[in-house]
Amino acid sequence: MTSPLHRLYSFRRCPYAMRARLGLLFAELPVALREITLKNKPEQMLEISPKGTVPVLQRADGTVIEESLEIMVWALEQQDPQGLLDENVLSQAHALIEQNDSEFKHWLDRYKYADRHLEMTQTAYRQRGEAFLQVLEELLTKNAYLLGSRVTIADIGIMPFVRQFAHVDRDTFYSLPYPKLQQWLQNWLAHPLFLQVMTKFQPWQEGDAVVVFPS
Repeated sequence: MTSPLHRLYSFRRCPYAMRARLGLLFAELPVALREITLKNKPEQMLEISPKGTVPVLQRADGTVIEESLEIMVWALEQQDPQGLLDENVLSQAHALIEQNDSEFKHWLDRYKYADRHLEMTQTAYRQRGEAFLQVLEELLTKNAYLLGSRVTIADIGIMPFVRQFAHVDRDTFYSLPYPKLQQWLQNWLAHPLFLQVMTKFQPWQEGDAVVVFPS
């Protein structure tokens, strides 16, 4: 008898959902993917997670994980064939992700939506966000990945947000003095697992066939 799949409610372009999907891919852990639209969230998702944000993972036993970092960690604790939860750098990885999620995300949102935050100019918001980019650039001058010669949870936890920052104004981003970071991002954008993460799916509706991710 086939074991029931965990269910992941996701939204393709959300950086939090991206990193959850990356965690599942690196863990080689299949889920039933339910792609949503933010303007028409399915009742089934809101019933298990009333806050209404993605990603949301409903495990096969019915328990729910509502935070992307917790989904990544949980998936990699099940199996971690590439060693992303390297104990030697795990505390540093969590600290870096915390800086990303609090400080950098704050300025990223204001840089992306500067027309909604008129206290400062878009350029000023970008420059505030660059403080974190400088930290990443310094780390990448030493290694191919943020915390060493191999990918860790820090890379997959932070990359979707750097991608979003870069996409606000690509020409400006690639003119900034962060060559190691720019190359790191380019490498990720071409990575087979990231390309798989960005596969387009139709929004899920009750009665649809199960979409297994990764397929």
